[in-house]
Amino acid sequence: MSPNLQYHLNENLCIAESVFRPGSDAHISLLTEARFHFENGVKLDPITEELFIKTDLGFIGEWNGEPVPLDFPIEEINEAEYKGKAVELNLPKRGGDTKKYYVYVKNPKTGKVIKIQFGDIKGGLTAKVSNPKARASFAARHQCHLKKDKTKAGYWACRINRYAHLWGGKTYPGYW
Repeated sequence: MSPNLQYHLNENLCIAESVFRPGSDAHISLLTEARFHFENGVKLDPITEELFIKTDLGFIGEWNGEPVPLDFPIEEINEAEYKGKAVELNLPKRGGDTKKYYVYVKNPKTGKVIKIQFGDIKGGLTAKVSNPKARASFAARHQCHLKKDKTKAGYWACRINRYAHLWGGKTYPGYW
């Protein structure tokens, strides 16, 4: 048994709360090793055991000749190319050309990478993200619960605060 899995067992940590970055080689390795030991009768924490009973988490499949972790419940940040430049997908950044923020996303209909810009660049509007009532009002006014399309500025405007730590801000739960 690896020291990584032993640490999780000693601390009674659920495999879903791995100390490794989700999607990293170490994280995938930990999942597959935990699955192996579970299949061979090793007692794990109850949540991990339930995950292994109800899902295929920890198994590796194959797609187009490549190994793929099964039932892996996150979306990875992928690198792509936009106008000849390597970019990260689904990772908002500050300093757009015409707006305050921008993000590169892959359009599922065309398969092409597009740049979405959003936010008030002039600074006339200030976000009161630390005020729970203001956050709730913004989410209601913009109908954030209905915004599901990543290729639209409204989707990202409603979720931008989840990424505030990237430019030194504080993140808050929920929309905005």
